[in-house]
Amino acid sequence: MDETGSESELTRVRLGISYDGTDFTGWARQPGLRTVQGTLEESLSKVFREPIQLTVAGRTDAGVHAEGQVAHFDTTGELDADKLLYRMARFLPKDVRITEVGPAPADFDARFSAIRRHYVYRLTTARYGAEPLHARSVVAAKPGLDLDAMRAASATLLGLHDFAAFCRRREGATTVRELQRFDWERDGELLNAYVSADAFCWSMVRSLVGAILAVGEGRRTPEWVASLLTETERSSSVTVAPAHGLSLVAVDYPADADLAARNAQTRETRTLPTAGGCCGD
Repeated sequence: MDETGSESELTRVRLGISYDGTDFTGWARQPGLRTVQGTLEESLSKVFREPIQLTVAGRTDAGVHAEGQVAHFDTTGELDADKLLYRMARFLPKDVRITEVGPAPADFDARFSAIRRHYVYRLTTARYGAEPLHARSVVAAKPGLDLDAMRAASATLLGLHDFAAFCRRREGATTVRELQRFDWERDGELLNAYVSADAFCWSMVRSLVGAILAVGEGRRTPEWVASLLTETERSSSVTVAPAHGLSLVAVDYPADADLAARNAQTRETRTLPTAGGCCGD
């Protein structure tokens, strides 16, 4: 309510966010712990002089970074994007930054409107390990990885599947996802995995990378990786890759006119296709 007793109009604000996840206990707010969400909400609430609650595109785990995270919030306050960007640079600690600010349509939802999320997992095969300036974001891998075998194994996972073998269980949550990109690029001793999907379940990207590294080291075969798609619960044979090599680099959204339809589609429970039928999203 404003001073006249009438309902105040809400403005939806979209944020671009970047952070070094090393010293955060993940994105999600947790009592008594330092989290990205808690740090941002505390500072934003001081600036707007009202409680601010963020909705995020991807709730990253402890130690995971972001270069293209997206979040939104609603406020009764007036939005001056340039001023807010500058003020938040002064309020926030050096390991988290708001990189973009702008108004968003009422139907925009950072989580449910997203159509695709892009991650990069960064490794080095240098015998001395990661360069000191990159040690918080690059994982040391064994030299001599078989990149051809890794690419072949990654290709077997593309498409719509139940990724239960790669996901930590969340009660009532589906593990069916559409993996749209999973490939590897080498630049000297640096090796990057590019992973894109409509959504990811808990620990999925790091588990995918861990499974493929087992192939690259010669401990497993591409056929073993493909066989994991037949499992109905998390596989104890899959090693989860270290958190600090992973970064959320971008999130894709539809045109404004398609936001409401995307929100409804995302909220439906996704299942795998059955013979003669089709799948839900």
